[in-house]
Amino acid sequence: MTELNRRHLLAGAAALGAAGFSRLGTTPANAAVPQSGAQAPGFYRYKVGSFECTSINDGARTFPMPDKFVTNVPKEEALAAGDAAYMPKGMVTVPFNPQLINTGSKLVLIDTGNGVANLEPSKGAVGRTLQNLAAAGVDPKSIDIVLLSHLHPDHTNGIRAADGSIAFPNAEIMVPAKDWEFWASDDNAAKASSDMMKNYFANVNKTFAGIESKVTKYEWGKEVAPGITSIATPGHTPGHTSFAVASGNAKVLIQSDVTNIPEFFLRNPDWHVVFDTDAAMAQETRHKFYDMAAAEKATVVGFHFTFPSVGHVEKDGAKYRLIPSAWNPTI
Repeated sequence: MTELNRRHLLAGAAALGAAGFSRLGTTPANAAVPQSGAQAPGFYRYKVGSFECTSINDGARTFPMPDKFVTNVPKEEALAAGDAAYMPKGMVTVPFNPQLINTGSKLVLIDTGNGVANLEPSKGAVGRTLQNLAAAGVDPKSIDIVLLSHLHPDHTNGIRAADGSIAFPNAEIMVPAKDWEFWASDDNAAKASSDMMKNYFANVNKTFAGIESKVTKYEWGKEVAPGITSIATPGHTPGHTSFAVASGNAKVLIQSDVTNIPEFFLRNPDWHVVFDTDAAMAQETRHKFYDMAAAEKATVVGFHFTFPSVGHVEKDGAKYRLIPSAWNPTI
């Protein structure tokens, strides 16, 4: 048996390169086609019974890992988890993936992403929902319902277009009643102690200013749109909500932010992410939700899962692991 190692591979590559140059001359050929420098549109369609669903990629943000990105373990442990997931050294990558559900009678967008205003500052890394909806052939005016899981900026800011107008002018905007009660409270805002929480309260006021009449507040455990039922999953925010999307005998669980990136918080469900309002409750919710999803062998869709964000969750001792669904070239 031939034994391969790095030295053999490098030597083989050099030999191939030399052979190519000997045929072409001493100067490597220039590519005839210029490089694109742009990514392909990010949308992926899947079926739930008779419903056609589309995972819409809003982008992914890569940033130096803050000292307290995971608040209850040493930073070294979190960095090791990043290394194990082959993230750039010392960095963390968080994707964003709204979901479009076409029930046949209603076109429902679950969460809206970071907003197009973030496209230029982020150099196109986030704020891509509108352009990817367009690439998928979806006119924002055709969306009937914008269904928000909670009121954090990466889920709500896409409500606004670049000029500040409503990006989905014909849509009813649905928000969890418990989250609205919390974030719209001046008393709660006055109690905010961290800059992050202060910014969250200010962002809710800015995003929804002048459009309160378009907002409908929904309760947990109710059918909030045809075939879409709200599920109480508090902790990340007081009114954080997930959804069961069901058609016929088929169902998927849209887990919103029950966990942030699975490489950290699905593998380590007792870790606390800095964005959770009530970290202990979020930890309890994670276990309940994923025990249910694993027992049901349910398809799970995660806002912060790697695009296209569809998979299954399995128990792995006291932890969990995500098994991404195979890419399907047909619908």
